[in-house]
Amino acid sequence: MFDILFVMIFGLSGRVLTKDTDTKGRFSSPVLDVTEKQLIIERNQTLQLNCRGRWELQWVLPSGVPKVYHGTQIEETRCGRKTNQYCSRLALSPALAQHTGSYRCRYLQKQRKQASVYVYITDSQRPFVKIQSEIPDVVYMKEGEPLVFPCRVTHPNTNVSLVKFPLRVLAPDNRNIIWSSRQGFTIRSPTFFYIGLFSCETLINGVKYSNKFLTHRPVNKILDVYLNSTSLLHTLQGEILALNCTVTAEWNSRVSITWTYPQKANGSATISRRISRSRTNMLFYSVLTIPSLSKADRGLYKCHVTSGPSKRDTNTTVIVYDQPFIRLKHRNSPVVQAFAGQKSFRLTPKLRAFPAPEVIWLKDGMVAAERCSRYHVDGFSLIIRDVAEEDAGIYTILTGIQQYGLFQNLTLTLVVNVKPQIGEKTVSSHQPGTVQRGSRQALHCTSHGVPPPQIQWLWHPCPPKGLS
Repeated sequence: MFDILFVMIFGLSGRVLTKDTDTKGRFSSPVLDVTEKQLIIERNQTLQLNCRGRWELQWVLPSGVPKVYHGTQIEETRCGRKTNQYCSRLALSPALAQHTGSYRCRYLQKQRKQASVYVYITDSQRPFVKIQSEIPDVVYMKEGEPLVFPCRVTHPNTNVSLVKFPLRVLAPDNRNIIWSSRQGFTIRSPTFFYIGLFSCETLINGVKYSNKFLTHRPVNKILDVYLNSTSLLHTLQGEILALNCTVTAEWNSRVSITWTYPQKANGSATISRRISRSRTNMLFYSVLTIPSLSKADRGLYKCHVTSGPSKRDTNTTVIVYDQPFIRLKHRNSPVVQAFAGQKSFRLTPKLRAFPAPEVIWLKDGMVAAERCSRYHVDGFSLIIRDVAEEDAGIYTILTGIQQYGLFQNLTLTLVVNVKPQIGEKTVSSHQPGTVQRGSRQALHCTSHGVPPPQIQWLWHPCPPKGLS
């Protein structure tokens, strides 16, 4: 049984507040009518505290005292010799064990200026301030911060043990494990050892009382954020839009996913969420859906992900068209030029269309890809590898969106430039020939190239004898 000190507080207003002299600096902070740092009273007694100050006063009560409690009475008066001070009397009756805590009197306008006293309200059948249900309370272990098991007691001399499930008792050492009747057990530098089920336990008259706690170590690392479309997203008015933001995070992570988008204020989108687990990670899904797009829905869609202090974003831009279209025209000129011997040449007109059209290239009226293995269609471009003279001709691009009955064609002329060549040069001898003086000779020069080359004859006389 505790050695209980009973403190009856009646008529305490004259204990300290006997002098009314309002000298300079007096009551810079409120003053309570008790000089002790703590009080101990028994359950069902009346707690009465008086406070005096220079300005209007306000009481701050422990969290265990309901904001609306029939047993709480506060009386405000003007006091002092010239009634230039403020007095406030707090009466709490009946005082219960759960009302244990710090009682503070502060200035209404200067809330940092305050006076406080810690009051224990003892109850032999309730050693802990909080009565716990069968479900343990969760306490969070944050990196670099102490871990607190908040098992406050109703009497400062209560002997409490910290037990890790199943039967390991942890004794306070005043270094890493600190006990305080006003706070509970504090672990200054918690390690992974402190992840699990713990309890604060005490024995009163052969009856064991406990507060149970389950520690949880929050994990805030975001491994990856993936949006099903991060490039420009083109769509038609009236179609459905579905954007899926997928977050990969570590086990035990708590992830929040929010969206910003053009019509958010009007609530045009519905958002559904789902969580799944893999063998190593947690997967969080958030799907934004707009069933029928309008022009007002075009713009930037951003997925915001937070997990504790960690933050990640990803976004895409949605472009909404009124109707399908094809716009096809020459890039510079209907005539394009290439050179024989080029490793590759690309025929690329200007094409804008939505939805993406089917594309067929023709050469001289025949399907180009079937005509030559060196022709390859890439997107809406035609690539010619190892350009040769026979690649010159008329090319036509056929584009069409079958479902909407849209078709458009464009014709280009490809000119392949060929480097001039002299036919006789390939068969002529490098040694000069001799002919009879006065005879008649005919010299031939056959050339080929695109465009056709011009031929010019030059005569270089032989040097005089003896100078060669």
